Amino acid sequence: MNDIDRMKELVTQLNEAARAYYAEDREIMSNFEYDRLYDELAALEKRTGLVLANSPTQAVGYEAVEELPKERHESPMLSLGKTKSREELASWLGDQRGLLSWKLDGLTIVLTYREGRLFKAVTRGNGEVGEVITPNARTFVNLPLQIPYQGELVLRGEAVITYADFARINEQIPEAEARYKNPRNLCSGSVRQLNSQITAQRSVRFFAFALVRADGVDFENSREKQFLFLKNQGFEVVEYRAVTAQSMAEAVAWFEKKITDYPVPSDGLVLLLDDIAYGEALGRTAKFPRNAIAFKWADEVAETTLRQMEWSASRTGLINPVAVFDPVELEGTTVSRASVHNVSIVRELKLGIGDRITVYKANMIIPQIAENLTKSGSLEIPCTCPVCHGPTQIRQENDTETLICPNPDCDAKKLKAFTLFVSRDALNIDGLSEATLEKFLARGFLHTYADLFHLDRHREEIEQMDGFGEKSCQNLLASVDRARHTTLARLIYSLGIPGIGIANARMLCREYRNDLDRMLSASAEELAAIDGVGPVIAGAFEDFFASDKNRRALEALLSEVELEKESFSEQERPLSGQSFVITGSLEHFENRSALKEAIEALGGKVTGSVTGKTVCLINNDSTSGSAKNKKARELGVEVLTEEAFMERFLQGQKEK
Repeated sequence: MNDIDRMKELVTQLNEAARAYYAEDREIMSNFEYDRLYDELAALEKRTGLVLANSPTQAVGYEAVEELPKERHESPMLSLGKTKSREELASWLGDQRGLLSWKLDGLTIVLTYREGRLFKAVTRGNGEVGEVITPNARTFVNLPLQIPYQGELVLRGEAVITYADFARINEQIPEAEARYKNPRNLCSGSVRQLNSQITAQRSVRFFAFALVRADGVDFENSREKQFLFLKNQGFEVVEYRAVTAQSMAEAVAWFEKKITDYPVPSDGLVLLLDDIAYGEALGRTAKFPRNAIAFKWADEVAETTLRQMEWSASRTGLINPVAVFDPVELEGTTVSRASVHNVSIVRELKLGIGDRITVYKANMIIPQIAENLTKSGSLEIPCTCPVCHGPTQIRQENDTETLICPNPDCDAKKLKAFTLFVSRDALNIDGLSEATLEKFLARGFLHTYADLFHLDRHREEIEQMDGFGEKSCQNLLASVDRARHTTLARLIYSLGIPGIGIANARMLCREYRNDLDRMLSASAEELAAIDGVGPVIAGAFEDFFASDKNRRALEALLSEVELEKESFSEQERPLSGQSFVITGSLEHFENRSALKEAIEALGGKVTGSVTGKTVCLINNDSTSGSAKNKKARELGVEVLTEEAFMERFLQGQKEK
């Protein structure tokens, strides 16, 4: 392959990885591999003098998503040149004084304050255009909403989520595959939420790293004086140390020692010239400013031998590969295991038992395989599930292959089923976390859903379990008793019928006036004719109750619960036959799902796209230039704010 063909290949690979990471919050390539390929491309460009269109060495970030309002930055937000050499870092600084700080791994935000109050917050976006996330920024836990300085203040910083908050939030997500891969992905999704209430729950923090403008303040030509000014305004500034070329090695070593226990994700350091005028006089390249440079940790890599590939079955049927290798010392700890994520990466690395591999810690924290030196490609993908021993399947979504167990009765899926059953929209049993359910399943307390209502049989053993006691057990049993009083819709949803959420369950119950016998005897064709159900949901419902096992499970539950009586009338369905679209953030409802349920409860239908049949588009930013607003205007569909919609269509309805 010649140089130009190799460059084309590298541009494609790197842009695909960047798109997944920045726009879709998923990772298809390790940081180690991305840096290696990026450096190879940069070297080829230097050698050939050729830079291809769309080269990641010229691009700055990625396009903003469609849903949030967009805004162009006053000046481009450039990436930083980088090095992994400590000597090069000192040489770059020369005889200047610099500020060495953490390079935090989150989402870059530009803040504007006017008359002492937060006026605007915009994400970095593609460096030229970002997303306006002002309501979300107001929820950042350490961000001052009012400051002493009354002039216009513009600054840049990093929104981050600490490792501790990352772990806490992931623990609240029942599905292992739905959990976030790293704090950076979680932060990116949190900052760009359409509902600021969700952002507020994520404990996002902001660390300032650059002052862009503060008119009328004399900083005596010093970046450090700018940092101190920001501190005095109430901002948390990224931790830094003043350095010279002579003290560089000592300062880098100080950060290196501290990173293993540092609570905030960091993927390196930033060296900034303290002399403002000198730095600005250096100008910029097409991609990089010349007054700062990034230092990325040279990953400590160890060579070892792959001894085993464990395949771990999850609650949703995914079977995840975990590499087990001869123990090696990395960043001061012994490492012997690393997640390989999916089948695609197994095949890309051409793994085989006995292969010589190199391993490292991504960001000095997470063990990863860097390279396979042997590339035997002899590792067999399991044909049977490690739990139920039934046949496996390989599922492909986009460009990623994953291994799954399709057996609906696999023991690995029991935990998922019970977790759904006790969740808030189902039976709503407090005190039964995923961890507790796992313990109860392991001890044999639970075989069927009905067993949950007889946990009192195991009272003495539960009281002796870690995390329990007499009071905790008493509270749990009381919560179980409260759950006996429920609705048919909640009960149907709790069974975990594929595709049937709480709104669909309510729709079915309303259609059949809570007559369960009529509902169960209905054919798929009859069910599909119900507005808002359709053939897929109808088929899933019929298939589920065609199983004797599922019928028996429902009958057992009906003997344990007391269903609340609900009355239905056509007057309660004033929106029957009407179609609506919701976009953007909401103020009166908890989220768009809550408003969707309110509309469906009144007989209406909520769709994802605007058509000629849409009654109205609900959007609090009714004047925005979003794709849905444009489509509505083209078709003559009315755009209403949430409040206007409620006044016209939901009068007398209870808000959430």
